[in-house]
Amino acid sequence: MAESEHKPAETPEEFLSRWSRRKRDAREEALKPPAPVTPATAEEAPKLPPLEELGIDSDYRGFLHPKVDETLRRAALKKMFSDPHFNVMDGLDVYIDDYSISDPLPASMLAELKQAQKILGWAKESDEEAQKRRAMTPQQEVEAEAAAEAAALAAQEAEALPPATAEDPAKPAPLTQKTDDEPGAPPQTA
Repeated sequence: MAESEHKPAETPEEFLSRWSRRKRDAREEALKPPAPVTPATAEEAPKLPPLEELGIDSDYRGFLHPKVDETLRRAALKKMFSDPHFNVMDGLDVYIDDYSISDPLPASMLAELKQAQKILGWAKESDEEAQKRRAMTPQQEVEAEAAAEAAALAAQEAEALPPATAEDPAKPAPLTQKTDDEPGAPPQTA
C-alpha cells in the first residue's frame, strides 16, 4: 500500500463539521424552486378516441399515458376487457371450483362415526340425563361410555345373527303348549 492511499484518521470535530455542512446543503436544496419545465417534458396527453368507438382492434396505448386521467384509463380498460374475446376459459378451469364448501356427509357414514354417535346421543338426551352426565367424574364417564359401547356392540351382534329355528341345536325351541281344540290359536308359553 502506498503512502498516498493512506487517509489520516478524521477527528470528531472534522466529522461533525462535515455532517453539519451536508445537512445545511440538503435543506438549501429543498428550498430551491423546481427547475423550469422544458418543452420536451411538457408533453400533453395524446388525442384519444371516444370510449363508445373502442373495440377489440382499437389501440389502447394512448389511454396508458401518464397524463391521462385515471378514471378515463380505467373506463377504457374496462371496455377492452368486457369484450367476449377475453372471456375464454384457458383449460385450467378444473382449478376454479370453490373447494372451501364441502359436500355434506351422508347419514349412513355419520352413523358409523363414533364421534358423531356421541354428538347425536347428546342431542337426543334430556335435560335430566345431561345434568347426570355433567355431574359424573371423568372415570365414571369413561366407564359409562364403555358400557354404552358394549351394549351397542351386543345389539349389533344380535341383529346380525339369523333368527333361531327349531332345528337349531344351539338354541332350544321355546316351550309352548298346543291344544287340539283351538287349531288357529297362538301358541302359549309356559
